[in-house]
Amino acid sequence: MRVAIAGAGSVGRSIANELLQNGHEVLLIDRDPRAVRADTVPDAEWLLADACEMSSLDEASLSHCNVVVAATGDDKANLVISLIAKTEYAVPRTVARVNNPKNEWMFDEAWGVDVAVSTPRLMTALVEEAVSVGDIVRIMTFQQSGSDLVELTLPTDSPIVGTRVGDVPWPPDTALVAILRGGRPIPPSPDDPLESGDELLFVAVSEAAPALEELLAPGIDRG
Repeated sequence: MRVAIAGAGSVGRSIANELLQNGHEVLLIDRDPRAVRADTVPDAEWLLADACEMSSLDEASLSHCNVVVAATGDDKANLVISLIAKTEYAVPRTVARVNNPKNEWMFDEAWGVDVAVSTPRLMTALVEEAVSVGDIVRIMTFQQSGSDLVELTLPTDSPIVGTRVGDVPWPPDTALVAILRGGRPIPPSPDDPLESGDELLFVAVSEAAPALEELLAPGIDRG
């Protein structure tokens, strides 16, 4: 997979290193000569250019990329990069960094954003995940589908503890994608029994969150 990353700051370089370790091709783009430090990510391609300009993206051969990551520290630039990548170069997938949570509402399909990643939201989600049991924690939003990746830690007194995954009446438009148990992920199967303390990861529409919380809440007799 070929990935172009606009923004070669600490965030962009970290993403690039992870992708390279996983065997992908990476192009880092930045308009600031001070940010173009090829020695920090020696296996990546580097381009000194403004990723908001069509001529720069032509030079980057963006049409040959599978994914574009807009990782600059400027929300306006990240929106423009995502929109151009999607509309002018037909890049299949765009991932955009949200720096200011107040701007998160703009990072949607209308601006060519498939996945918006808000660092403040992720940090909040990690804090909430560490202290919350029985409450839905929204980790990220997939703008193209309008769905959220959410997490919930199963309380000891939840009525579905001990129930097989396939026997739980999950809300519509909700998919259980992973169970985190004992420090490892488990792909859920219909025969897997749920245990207290399980961290359940769902992809679900936003409207499903209240139904999920009600389903998993303790003290409700569902017999």
